[in-house]
Amino acid sequence: MFSLSLYNSSLKTQWDNFINESKNGTFLFQRNFIEYHKNRFEDYSVLFYKQDKLIAVFPANKLNDKIYSHQGLTYGGLILSNQIKFSDVFEIFSLLLSHLYENNYTTLIIKEIPEIYKTLPSSEVNYLLHRMKAELIRRDVLSVIKLGNNSYSRDRIQGNKRGEKFKLTIKETSSFEEFWDSILIPNLKNKHDVEPVHSLEEITILNELFPKNIRQFNVYSDDKIVAGATIFETKTTAHVQYISANAEKNKLGSLDYLFTYLIKEVFNKKDYFDFGTSNENNGEFVNQGLLYWKEGFGARSITQDFYEIQTKNYSMLKDLMI
Repeated sequence: MFSLSLYNSSLKTQWDNFINESKNGTFLFQRNFIEYHKNRFEDYSVLFYKQDKLIAVFPANKLNDKIYSHQGLTYGGLILSNQIKFSDVFEIFSLLLSHLYENNYTTLIIKEIPEIYKTLPSSEVNYLLHRMKAELIRRDVLSVIKLGNNSYSRDRIQGNKRGEKFKLTIKETSSFEEFWDSILIPNLKNKHDVEPVHSLEEITILNELFPKNIRQFNVYSDDKIVAGATIFETKTTAHVQYISANAEKNKLGSLDYLFTYLIKEVFNKKDYFDFGTSNENNGEFVNQGLLYWKEGFGARSITQDFYEIQTKNYSMLKDLMI
């Protein structure tokens, strides 16, 4: 009755159409997004069928004897159809784990999809993880605004007024070069000695593939770029992928000015505005100053959990349904 198939390129259209119609999928699970960095990951994505009808997919990659959902994505797990019932999720998750165990994969690691990205309740797997004694290996704090229900702190209001005083201008652009080269890369290098997750070439290609979902906003003072933000837009949520400003950000109020505009004017029809995590060192610490700034816009905390499952424990699900 239930079956699975490993992904191959002939299934691309079927996969992408399913993502668009699913209850917890976003454009990050489209094959063009997953595969922009396919040279870094060995794909192990899976499709699940009930009587030949596609009811779920699992974006994943493999590394040695472990399967990840997916190391190249912000979140992951089983992507489910709008019509799927709990009993079906139970069956396909059991099928996935037994398949992995029989093919000598010892461990499955899932970083769950935050609830704000789902169009319908989709927590079936969370219960099954509990039943299988999955280990919670990491928990991140995300700062999220419930749009239409937020207020601004005095600091953020004053920062926005400074932006108005200095006559800053905001422009949306399809070019990422100015922000990447003048602001983002130098800041990340100087502060953390790292580079952006996406190279300039990668983010440009992704924007060409997903122009309605990946948007760039720059802030200018006298025609000089002083700040910017890269937004990943889904059905329910605007997510801040990158945010950066030059050394004058406090004097100019550039980031306060930009985000007041984005929240009030650009993405005000969305359900949520997601600033992302304020964690450092793989979730072990919280950057207090960054969190304070986000909460000044009315953001409050939700969590994103990361689980490790031993595939041999699939047998724990055998007597679940009575």
